[in-house]
Amino acid sequence: MKIWSALQDCLFTDDGYSRKVRRRLSILFFVYFLILLKVIVFKYPLGQLIEITKTWEKDVILEGLDTANFTLFKTIKMYIRYWGRLNSFENLVGNVVCFVPFGFLLPFLHRDSGHWWVLLINAFLLVSGIELFQLVTDFGAFDVDDFLLNCVGAMLGFGIFSLCRAGGRRKYKIH
Repeated sequence: MKIWSALQDCLFTDDGYSRKVRRRLSILFFVYFLILLKVIVFKYPLGQLIEITKTWEKDVILEGLDTANFTLFKTIKMYIRYWGRLNSFENLVGNVVCFVPFGFLLPFLHRDSGHWWVLLINAFLLVSGIELFQLVTDFGAFDVDDFLLNCVGAMLGFGIFSLCRAGGRRKYKIH
């Protein structure tokens, strides 16, 4: 609970301790972001990524368009239908869980992201960048369902942030 209290304090005070907590959150966010990129974008072994880059031509982008999913809920329905046979749990839950830290940490570091709609726009922009990168590089597959799942994860993280902020408001008697 000491960490929770420190997080609440850094939202409502600007003393040396709160600045130190925000610095640590910045470092944590940076490390999280690097891990996110590794897990989502650069998930294949280095040798395989190098082999993929050797195939980069205009045709690769066109192939990416052929395999991309532009139909909302198509992949989600498939994973639910074949729950026992595919890595459904990893993909569905993983796409949500990967973005919970984004929704929780960003509002501490960027005050405007303390508004749900700003955080949602930031999450959507990040996911758009990742999905478009996967589309043109073939380092993954473009999937519109990832937008939904990743943004749901970011909003769950924002919900946890909101609980922290509400507790801090009670603690500091701010309305």
